[in-house]
Amino acid sequence: MYHPRLKGTAYEMGQKMGTIFKKSHAHFPIQLDPFQIRFGKESGTLLKQFFPEATEEIRGITDVLGIDNDIFTAWMMCMGCCLDIHDGKSMETRGCTVFSYLHNGRTYHARNNDLPPFLKKVSKSIYYQPEHRNHFILNTSSFINGEEGINEQGFVAAMTFVVPQLNEIQPGINSVFLVRYLLENCNSVAEGLAALRKLPIASSCNIILTDKEGNMAAAECNPLEIHVRQPEKNNQGEPFLVAVNHFTSPHMRKHEGGEHNISLAETRYQTAYRALKGLEDSDSVKFAQAILSGKHGFLCQYEQQANFDTIWSSVFAISDQKIYRAEGNPKSTSFKEDMRLEFTFKCR
Repeated sequence: MYHPRLKGTAYEMGQKMGTIFKKSHAHFPIQLDPFQIRFGKESGTLLKQFFPEATEEIRGITDVLGIDNDIFTAWMMCMGCCLDIHDGKSMETRGCTVFSYLHNGRTYHARNNDLPPFLKKVSKSIYYQPEHRNHFILNTSSFINGEEGINEQGFVAAMTFVVPQLNEIQPGINSVFLVRYLLENCNSVAEGLAALRKLPIASSCNIILTDKEGNMAAAECNPLEIHVRQPEKNNQGEPFLVAVNHFTSPHMRKHEGGEHNISLAETRYQTAYRALKGLEDSDSVKFAQAILSGKHGFLCQYEQQANFDTIWSSVFAISDQKIYRAEGNPKSTSFKEDMRLEFTFKCR
């Protein structure tokens, strides 16, 4: 993974990322069909309305690279909802297992990010220091938007992809830009849920929120409705929450456009659920790492011929202000501490 540090105004941060792309001769083979262009441009207009800082950051990149801003923005707005549609079906392949839990009065969040292996080479863990906004770590297989992160207030936002019903996709903000917005603008689960209810959501997704006070929620999101799923309780009565690539609530399954067990989602859900349900007194960070590494059942053990893999794993020990990441499949990659983020809250 690359580890950029971006600081300043939104436009300045975009310029710096654009300069990084230019020096590395990055190429963006953007090919959008008429539906994607229309959807992407309308979504870009909404992004400018609700999250103008993101549009300025994109402009910083396109100005440095000398490429069409409208098309580049449209392409980014199609990510995670309609970037790869063929014959009326969504073909995007995305995994991911996310869980948060409380143990011995301390709060933890963990994730496996499962994608086609070629994305490992371009993945990034970006340390953002925007002016007058929260500072945060954003882990992403893209840029500007991201799959997960934690900010200086000890607030975590993460997404998991859910295949949408194609007739329900609407111009709006996609899941990876929702994560970015929440990290930059919110400090708690309550603030995150309030923000989601005000933002136009483009497609089906799970948004998992966790904060330093031990609050957690899974917002099962769709352009038509949002259902907030509350935590389960383990054998010790401590809360935990698991999300994968489907809607767990039966009420929301009508909004899924693909098989419920896509990328072995239900299998991964049950592995994490059983492990957290039976959590006993242990080293909580090592426990999370063991789940992510497949030591409690299937989570990251994809067959090589599947062209699909866990390309990074994360554990956020929120109460202890610690970040750990394995930059590769955790079966064979060690977790290392990331010490870039300076937290502004004190341990409880």
